[in-house]
Amino acid sequence: MRGTMFETISYETQDDHVATVTINRPDAMNSFNSQMVEEMAAVWALIKADDQVHAVVIRAADGRAFSTGKDVKEADSVWREGVVWSQWDPGKKLGPKQNDMWKPIICAVHGLCCGGAYYWLNESDIVICSEDAEFFDPHVSFGMVSACEPIGLSRRIAYGEVMRMNLLGNDERMSSATALRIGLVSEVLKTREELWSRARGLAAKVATKPTLATQGTVKAVWQSLDYGLSAAKDRAMLYIQVNNLSDGQVDRGVAKKIPHEVR
Repeated sequence: MRGTMFETISYETQDDHVATVTINRPDAMNSFNSQMVEEMAAVWALIKADDQVHAVVIRAADGRAFSTGKDVKEADSVWREGVVWSQWDPGKKLGPKQNDMWKPIICAVHGLCCGGAYYWLNESDIVICSEDAEFFDPHVSFGMVSACEPIGLSRRIAYGEVMRMNLLGNDERMSSATALRIGLVSEVLKTREELWSRARGLAAKVATKPTLATQGTVKAVWQSLDYGLSAAKDRAMLYIQVNNLSDGQVDRGVAKKIPHEVR
């Protein structure tokens, strides 16, 4: 096991090519502050450059919350740097995709998950949770526009489910069972220990696949969200061609054994 020192997150890698990023501010409900924003950007760059990492688990330190989003007690808000036209979205540094990091992400959610926590869920490839997970967005309850997080979330679940969560604010919390029903998560585990073990297991299975293939799949499908169907399919062919032309990345022996009808 190898670790790298950060203050607001922890990061470790293991010999099975899986890295684990842990949001680590349990005394502050695992909320993110300006320092965590910078550390998340740094860890995505670290993972992107490390060819030994093939898949990533993102989870949170044990406590009441996976994350309650932005730390509202922090004096220097990440949204108020410079004049109004210079303000920026912290999601650009928090999430892997906006940092051009295409290794598959498995997100393990426990406890309260709200507000800016969706920056991580929205850019994960597989999201699972424990039974105690509760999902909501408090922005409008405090007179704040909720925009960046629900726009990202609308790529994962139906518009009506997104708007119900965001317009009801603190008046309703989505259960893990509802999250499973609407497709926000793909699996619910009984306990947190089972959740974290399952996330590790899924990541380990993904990490056994050729990393060029898994990264190309993530990038092709993610970027297709910005295109219409025909344009997305045309662009996808470029990723397939890159994969096929890359020496050592396609196991030709295995490929020949796959029945033609399932290729």
